[in-house]
Amino acid sequence: MELLWKLILLLSVVKSGAGSGVLLRPMFTKQPGSVVFPLQPGENRREVVFSCEAQGHPPPSYRWKLNDSFITPRPGSHYSLMGGNLHISHLNKEEDVGIYQCLASNSFGTVVSREASLHIAYLENFKTQRRSPVRVREGQGVVLLCGPPPHSGDLTFTWIFNAHPTFVIQDTRRFVSQKTGNLYIAKVEPSDVGNYTCVVTNTVTKSSVQGPPTPLVLRVDGVMGQYEPKIEVQFPEVVPVARSTTVKLECFALGNPVPTISWRRVDGASFGRKTDINKASGVLEIPYFQQEDAGIYECVAENSRGRNSVKGKLSFYAAPHLTEKPKDIQKIIDDTLVWECKASAKPKPSYRWLKNGEPLDHMEQDRIQPNNGVLMINSLNLADIGMYQCVAENKHGRIFTNAELRVVAIAPDFSQNLLKAQTLARQGGDVLIECKPKMSPRGVISWRKGKEALRESHRVTVLDNGSLRIANVTKLDAGLYTCVARNQFGVASSAGSLMVKEPTIITSPAGHLDVTVGESIVLPCQVSHDSTLDLRFTWFFNEQLIHFGSHWAYFEKVGGRSAGDIMIRNIQLRHAGKYTCAVQTKIDSVSIATDVVVRGPPGPPVYCQVTEMTETTASVSWEPGTENHSPILSYTIQARTPFFLGWQAVTTVPEVLGGKQMSATVIDLSPWVEYEFRVLATNTVGAGEPSQPSKKARTKETVPRVTPARVNGGGGGRSELVITWEPVPEELQSGPGFGYVVAFRPLSSQGWMQAAVTSPDASRYVFKNESIPPFSPYQVKVRVYNNKGEGPFSPVTTIYSAEEEPSRAPGRLRVRSVSASEVEVTWKPLAWSNNRRRILGYELQYWGERQKPDAASVIRTVGDKTSILIRDLEGSSTYYMTLRAYNSAGVGPQSIIVNATTKKPPPSQAPVKIMWNTSNSKVILKWDQVHALENESEVTGYKVMYSQDKHSRPSVVETNTTSLELSLPVNQDYVIQIKPFSEGGEGSSSRQITIPKIAGSMAVGAAPDFSAFPLVNLAALILTARTTL
Repeated sequence: MELLWKLILLLSVVKSGAGSGVLLRPMFTKQPGSVVFPLQPGENRREVVFSCEAQGHPPPSYRWKLNDSFITPRPGSHYSLMGGNLHISHLNKEEDVGIYQCLASNSFGTVVSREASLHIAYLENFKTQRRSPVRVREGQGVVLLCGPPPHSGDLTFTWIFNAHPTFVIQDTRRFVSQKTGNLYIAKVEPSDVGNYTCVVTNTVTKSSVQGPPTPLVLRVDGVMGQYEPKIEVQFPEVVPVARSTTVKLECFALGNPVPTISWRRVDGASFGRKTDINKASGVLEIPYFQQEDAGIYECVAENSRGRNSVKGKLSFYAAPHLTEKPKDIQKIIDDTLVWECKASAKPKPSYRWLKNGEPLDHMEQDRIQPNNGVLMINSLNLADIGMYQCVAENKHGRIFTNAELRVVAIAPDFSQNLLKAQTLARQGGDVLIECKPKMSPRGVISWRKGKEALRESHRVTVLDNGSLRIANVTKLDAGLYTCVARNQFGVASSAGSLMVKEPTIITSPAGHLDVTVGESIVLPCQVSHDSTLDLRFTWFFNEQLIHFGSHWAYFEKVGGRSAGDIMIRNIQLRHAGKYTCAVQTKIDSVSIATDVVVRGPPGPPVYCQVTEMTETTASVSWEPGTENHSPILSYTIQARTPFFLGWQAVTTVPEVLGGKQMSATVIDLSPWVEYEFRVLATNTVGAGEPSQPSKKARTKETVPRVTPARVNGGGGGRSELVITWEPVPEELQSGPGFGYVVAFRPLSSQGWMQAAVTSPDASRYVFKNESIPPFSPYQVKVRVYNNKGEGPFSPVTTIYSAEEEPSRAPGRLRVRSVSASEVEVTWKPLAWSNNRRRILGYELQYWGERQKPDAASVIRTVGDKTSILIRDLEGSSTYYMTLRAYNSAGVGPQSIIVNATTKKPPPSQAPVKIMWNTSNSKVILKWDQVHALENESEVTGYKVMYSQDKHSRPSVVETNTTSLELSLPVNQDYVIQIKPFSEGGEGSSSRQITIPKIAGSMAVGAAPDFSAFPLVNLAALILTARTTL
C-alpha cells in the first residue's frame, strides 16, 4: 500500500505540472562568484550582490547559506532576495565575510551552487608617528622595518628617500621585499644617510598610506670590515603553488663586499624560457606554473669572503576538476543505480554526495552506498527521486556537479512497441517473434496462439526477455500469436500473424572452372524459391562485393528474374579466385561458391643475377616465377648494354633452355662491356613478362681483335701527311687504355714509321716534316691497342701527302652582260695536275662598284668547268670580277680584274587593255603597246603564256607585235598571261585572264584595265563575257 500511495503521489505531481508546460529539474544558468569588496574610509554605500539564477519547471525557489548556515532575510535585515540574487547592504567586515552558497529547489529536488567567498579589502593608517634613528657603520648591512598597518587585501611597498618624489631604486645593493615591506641595504655607504619612509598601497582599494620616517645615521666609531653574506630575505621551506598561477621567490643578503645572488634547481633541471630571474632585485618569477616546475630551488649569495644559500620546495597543487560526471537517469522501481563521479586534483580529492542539498541518509547505509566517488543505490523506490550532487574537494577547493534521478512505476504498455503485424518464416528454419512492452516493475509474459494458451516444447520457447522462438518451423506453425504482459499495475497484450514460406534453394551445383587468359565464361546461379517473395542476387569475388559498372567492366549480369548468372569477359590472371553468389529473400539467404582457375603466361622469373664473367661469357642464374597454372616449358635470356637500342636476345649454352633450367652461360659477348641481363619464361599459353634486370656487370678485358675501318688520308698543309680512319666504337675496344698505332712509309720503301694516338675517339693523325715532298704517294695502315696488347693492322692503303697551292692564275678571263640581272664569266682552264699539285676547281670573286673587294661574294666551281653565270645582280650596274684556282692545299694567285655593266632593267609596266575574241577554234588576242621608262630597256617582244588551269605548266608563244592568234580546242577553259621582254630580261606580267569554254561559234571578251577598274570587278567582267556567248 505504501508503494501504491507513492506512485499515486508521483502521478498527481506530474499531472499538476503537465498543464503549464514541460517539466524541468532545476539547473543553474548563473552561479555566484567570489567578491573582494574595496572598503574606502568614510564610504557610506556598502552593498554587494551575489547572482544566482536557475531554470526549471515548476520555477525554482531560492535559499542562501553563509558558512553552511541558512540566511533568513527579514524586514529591516541587511539581507534581501531579488529573484535568486542575494543583496547585502551596509556591509560589516566582521559579520559578512565568509563562504556563500545558493540553493535552487522545485518539485524535482534541490541543487546547491558552487561556493563564493566575500572578502572586504581595506587599509588603515599607521598608528605611530615617530621612529627612532637606526645607527650603522659604513660597510655594514641594515634592515629598515616597514610594519604595515591593519589591512585586508594584497599590498605593494615602496620607500621614499628624504622627500617625495625621490624613491629608493632597487639594485644589487638595495632591495624592497614585497612580502614584508622591509627595506634591505646590503652595504651602507655615506650617500645612504637620510630619512626613509615606507609607502603601503592596497592593490584592491588603490589607497596608499605613508609610515613615519626612519632616520638612518652613520656611526663615527669606525668602518665595518668585510664579512661573508648573511641571507636576510628568504622563502619558506615549502611553497604550495596553484596550477597556472605565477609564483615569485625573494632572496637577498647583506654582506661586504655586496653579495651576488644566483638561482638553481637542485635536481639539475634547467629553467624554462618563461622563468624570469631578476638578479638586480633578487626575485625569481615563474609564470603559468605547471607540474614540471615543481621541485627544490636554491638561492645562493656569495662574495669574496664566503658563500651562503637557502633552499625551498615549490609544491604543485590543483583544485578539483571534474573528468567524469553523473548524468540524469530514469530507472524503474526496484532497479539498481550506479553513478560514478571522477575529478583530477593535487592532492587527490575526496568525494561526498548530496541529495536535494543535504547529505545522504546514513540510516540507509545498507541500501545507499557512496564509495570514493561511486554512488550505488539498491532496490530503488519512489522516495529516492530527487536532485543529487557529487562534491569533489581537497584543501585547495571544491566543485559540484548535478544529476537527476527519476524512478518510474507503470502498468504494461505496448503503444510504443507493438508486435509486428506480420512475421515471415522459412519452412524448416527458426523464427523469433519479439515482445517488448513498457512496464515497471518487470512482470510476467505469456503467449497465445489463436485463442489457446501456447505451451512450450523442444521447438517452442519463451525467452527470458519475453520473446517467442520457434525452431524447425512447419506449415502448421502459421497463425495469429498474442503476447500478454502483467504486473501489479495492470495487463496488456499485442498480436501479430506468422506466415510460413517455401525455402530458397540454389539448383546450380558448386563447381570448379579451369580457363585461359582472354576467354569469356559464365558463372551460373539458378534458384528455386517461393514465388511470392522477391529475390536479390549479390556476387562476391574473394569475399569482396562486386560492383557491376565501369570499374568492373569485365563483369556483366546475364541471368533472368530467377537466375543470377554473370559473365566474365576477357578474363585475366587477377580474376582467378573464389566467386560466391548470395541469394536473399525476406525470410532467408543462401549462397554457392565457384573456384575459378585462370591459366596464363608465366609470371616474371625472380632473383636474376650474374654469377661469373669472362672476356666473352657470363654465367646467369634465376629462379622461376609463378607458373599461372601452366608448367613453364622454356626460358629466354636477353641482354642490354649502353650501346644497344633496347633488349636483344643472346646466344646461350645450352642453346635451348628448358623449363627446369635455372642457369645458363651467355656467349659471344664483347670484352670490357657493361651488361644487364633479364629472363623470360614461356608456357603453352605464351611468353610472360621479363624478370627485373640483373645488376650491371662488365666482361673482362682482352687484346682487341678489330681493325679500324676506312683507313684513308691526303690533303692537309704544306709538308704534311694526313692519315684518317673511322674510330672504333667503345663496345669493340675490349678494355681500358685504348688507342691507335699509325704506320706509314713512302711508296716502295721497306721500313715503316709508327706513331701512337692515345685518344680512343681520334679519327686522324697528321705527320709533319719539311722533307715530305708534295703530293707524294705513301702506304699507310692502322691498328688498335689497349692495356692487354695490340690488335692486327688494317690492310695497307696508298694515300698522297699534302700538295702545293696552284702557282698560276687562270688566263683569258672574259665577261659578258647577259641581262639586267645576269653576267657570264669564261676563262681558259689550267692543266689539271702535275707531280706537285692538282686543280680541283675555280673560285670567282665579284663585287659592285660601290663595294670594297674585301666584301666580295664568292662562287666556287668543281672540276674543269670554264664558265659561271652570275645571277641576281642589279640592272644598269657595274661589277668587278677576279678568278683563281684552288686545291686541297689552298687557293692560287688571282687573275686580272675584269668588269661588266648589266643591261637596263626590263619594262616594269605590264600589258593592259587585253581584248580577245574567238572564232571557231581560234582565239585572237590584242593589247596595248608597253613603253619602257627612261631607265628601262626598250621592249623587243612579248611572251604569251596559256594553260588549261592555274596550276598546270603553261605553253609559251613569243611575238614582236601587240596581237596574236592562237589555235585552241573550243571545249576547255584557258588561263592566259602576257609579259613584255627586252635585252634586260622579262618584264612584269599581266593579270591572269580566263577565256571560258566556247558554247557557240563566236565569243568576245576583254581583260579589265587594272589602272581603271578595281580588282573586285574582274569577276563581274568575266561573267559578262560568258553571258554574251
